[in-house]
Amino acid sequence: MNYKIACIGSGNMGTALMKAAAASCGAENTGFTDSDKPKAKAAAKALGAEVYASNREAAEKADFVFLAVKPQVLSSVLEDIAPVIQKRMDAKKPPVLVSMAAGWSIVKIQSLLGLAGAHSYVPERLGPDWMDIKPVIMPEKPVPVLRIMPNTPALIGKGMIAVAASSQIPADKLAALEEFLSKAGRIDHIEERYLDAVTGLSGSGPAFVYMFIEALADGGVQAGLPRDKALSYAAQTVLGSAAMVQETGLHPGKLKDMVTSPAGTTIAGVSALEKAAFRGAVMGAVEASWKWAEKLGK
Repeated sequence: MNYKIACIGSGNMGTALMKAAAASCGAENTGFTDSDKPKAKAAAKALGAEVYASNREAAEKADFVFLAVKPQVLSSVLEDIAPVIQKRMDAKKPPVLVSMAAGWSIVKIQSLLGLAGAHSYVPERLGPDWMDIKPVIMPEKPVPVLRIMPNTPALIGKGMIAVAASSQIPADKLAALEEFLSKAGRIDHIEERYLDAVTGLSGSGPAFVYMFIEALADGGVQAGLPRDKALSYAAQTVLGSAAMVQETGLHPGKLKDMVTSPAGTTIAGVSALEKAAFRGAVMGAVEASWKWAEKLGK
């Protein structure tokens, strides 16, 4: 592929996806820009990528512009690049914007980028039930926008990446995006209304899993295992158990039952987890992250 790909922001997630892009399009066709210039230079140097002088230069030169910034600063980034995007729209050579900002809908991003030109009002529907509806000023010619929600295992090519695309993205560019994103992990297309829930589950979920692995290892240490052995066994146990779910297609409850023999050691541990409201605590963590993602969008 001969596309130029720019990333506004050079954090872990942006760097992980640019690594995947470089594998498909070549490092010489990828680049970073960041308000933290040394950070952008370090990320670019690690991949052999370019460093753009500004957000506007990235928006002017790239075919795909990744918005890898925090949701709280996305509005200022969009306002900065809006004139360049509008100019490219007028020339009928718009870039595809790829946002990973939690809570920011496609319509909201397109609205902020289309401040010049003719507008109309459209409903922005939020939430899984689409009951929270508000009018948004919408440009007549919206910018092509793709929303993604990756997670940190993308750093090693094992990520889970949810994708929701606007109708303005050409089929060839969508296929190109999917090709290089797949090098960072598994791609799944999902309706945009579910992305906040995805944020709570797979976006934030690795942190919960790391806490579980740490707790398993601590339990092993408490039982007398050396720390390095306990951590190795805990990590491999979680890795293998996840693979069992994916490869067998069996429900996790069924797989759990396969381990829990009558009056055995495992059911004693399961009982302890149930008494501690383990499942309720995990569900509460996902819910809290989901609600926060919704709040960021509003």
